[in-house]
Formats: sequence, C-alpha cells, structure tokens
Amino acid sequence: MQVLLGEGSEMAMTTVDFAVPASEAELEALAEKLRARNFEVVIVQDGAEAKAEVLKRIPEGAQVHSGKSKTLEDAGLFKEFMEGDRFDFVRKRTMKLDPKTQRDEIRKLGAAPDVMVNSAHAVTDEGQIVITSASGSQIGPIASGAGRLILVIGSQKIVPDLDAAFRRIREHVFPYEDARLREAMGIGTKITRTLILDQDFMPGRTTVILVREPIGV
Repeated sequence: MQVLLGEGSEMAMTTVDFAVPASEAELEALAEKLRARNFEVVIVQDGAEAKAEVLKRIPEGAQVHSGKSKTLEDAGLFKEFMEGDRFDFVRKRTMKLDPKTQRDEIRKLGAAPDVMVNSAHAVTDEGQIVITSASGSQIGPIASGAGRLILVIGSQKIVPDLDAAFRRIREHVFPYEDARLREAMGIGTKITRTLILDQDFMPGRTTVILVREPIGV
C-alpha cells in the first residue's frame, strides 16, 4: 500500500494506492507478527511458487474447498483443482447440484473440507487477516470448519491497520468484484459478512503464503 499526499489545499487529501507491493522489510516484519499469532508463514516470489507451496501441503485424495478467488486463479490453483484429479475438489460436486432444490447438500459439502484454500482481502501490519464475503459460504470453513487452512496473500494487501483494511475492501476490492459479477452473471455483489483472523486457536492449522509480487486484487 502506498499513501500519496495531495497538495494545494489547507488540508491535504490522502490518496491510497492499494495495488502497490510491500517492501521486503515489511514482508519480513509481517511474517514475524503472523508467526506470533500461531500462523505458519512462507514467503514466495510469485504465483508459480505459491502454487507449488500450496500443492505440496495437500495430501493426495484430500477433500479440498476454495472460493473462486482471483488470487487462486492468477496462481493457476483454481484451474489445477478443477481440471486435476489429485484431490476431491468440492466445487466439482456442488456445480452439478441445483442451488434451488439442493441448497442444504451444497451447504454441507462445503462446510468441513479437509483443506480450505483461499486468499484474504487485507492483512494488517500487526498480522490481523481480514476476509469479507457476500454469501458467507467460505467464512465457516475458514474460521473453523476446515481441517487445514491455506491462505495465499499478495504483498499489495498489507495495510497499516483495520481501518485501512476496511477501506481497502470498500474502495478497491468491492468495485472490482461487483463489476466482475455484473459482467459474468448480470448481478452485483454485497459486503454482508467480514471475518477477522486475529490468531489461530490451533498451531499448525493455518499456513499463510505471502507473495512478494502483486497477485489477485
């Protein structure tokens, strides 16, 4: 995140660029903060390295769930899950079900996978991870339902504090996701649920893969 101060008025206007990657020093400092909160942390260079780190942490045949995250798409993980046969990818099954008549079955399939792979919308300098959702279907397995959680987070998502995290979601993430859904499905999105991972209750459950290069939104 980069902060630019405008000029030419009594009170300078602050413009924030939420797409700028963090420095190496910022990444290393964040990694230490996350480890102190019981998160395993790995720092990688790009999406390809992130993909390799994710895949080596998932046992063959494991039931895997994920949101259709732009980060996972950029890293090639979503395609790997959809087209590969190494894992039991929940979305492959839920896509064959009718959400109008089989909603309960869809809900139960995604509630407690062996491994949940996702991204986050922001992470603070102190190590608080912020994830927002419209339907909330990803919130449960991320918070506690999944046996293991792997989060892939681009360094551009690092912000000073929770206020900046919520601002990033409102001003940067939401407009992108809303436009994407309107183009693909003819409907927009909403921010209805927000999860803050303050620390992990079980050491070893969650791995955070920090990516130096910007990835995702």
